[in-house]
Amino acid sequence: MAASTQRPLAIVTGASAGIGAEYARQLAAQGYDLLLTARRADRLLKLATELQDSYQVQCRTCAADLVDPAAPEQIYAAATQDGADIDLLVNNAGFGVAGAYASQTWQAHEAFLQVMVTAVCHLTHRVLPGMLARQRGAIVNVASVAGLIPGSAGNTLYGAAKSLMIGFSEALAAEVRNAGIRVQVVCPGFTLSEFHDVLGTRERVSRMPGVMWLSAERVVADSLAALQRRRPPVVVIPGWIYRVLVMLSRKLPHRWLLAAMHRRPSRH
Repeated sequence: MAASTQRPLAIVTGASAGIGAEYARQLAAQGYDLLLTARRADRLLKLATELQDSYQVQCRTCAADLVDPAAPEQIYAAATQDGADIDLLVNNAGFGVAGAYASQTWQAHEAFLQVMVTAVCHLTHRVLPGMLARQRGAIVNVASVAGLIPGSAGNTLYGAAKSLMIGFSEALAAEVRNAGIRVQVVCPGFTLSEFHDVLGTRERVSRMPGVMWLSAERVVADSLAALQRRRPPVVVIPGWIYRVLVMLSRKLPHRWLLAAMHRRPSRH
């Protein structure tokens, strides 16, 4: 991954599966070199080999757990060790903590906040000075439609963390809009990935109508297409059904929405 390749370089967190792996594939197809990071080193190496063989790009891997506060510095150092500039950061890594808030240990909630909030802000803060100096770059934060609607019982911090990510992205976009840097927050709904398997909610969410499900390919394609627009939107909501739902949620009385959410289990 030498700086002399003249290809743009992207960091993708949570790249071992799902939306993160799909960002890696579509970015490689666009000619990006990649720093892929996640906890599972074997999956990262397999994906890196696949992308290098298919697209003749350079892929470096960095096995790191964002629960560790030192991980963002480790990832940044791995990406820039050859003097390469970072052109795109995709903050995708994440997970959920299922169950009532008091039923989980504080350590579980603390780890969740470290990955979903602190690490996102830390990595963004680390790459931003170089982008500002070069007057170019892009940051994509993967949030959720859950951050745009009232929270529900179970996964208590999930919607709140995603809402923070949305507000953070909007404010940062306003700060850097004249510096040649694009900031996007993508807010998918139910997406076919390992998320619900890990969370243990696959059986319940599988009862959702098929129209509610998005593919990782669709989510990433919508995100990257929006990023390339002349005037890219900051908030991207893949899937017409979710755009309609979010629009309706902003028009209905808040108490109605809260009542509806309280009658439902947690959602992604």
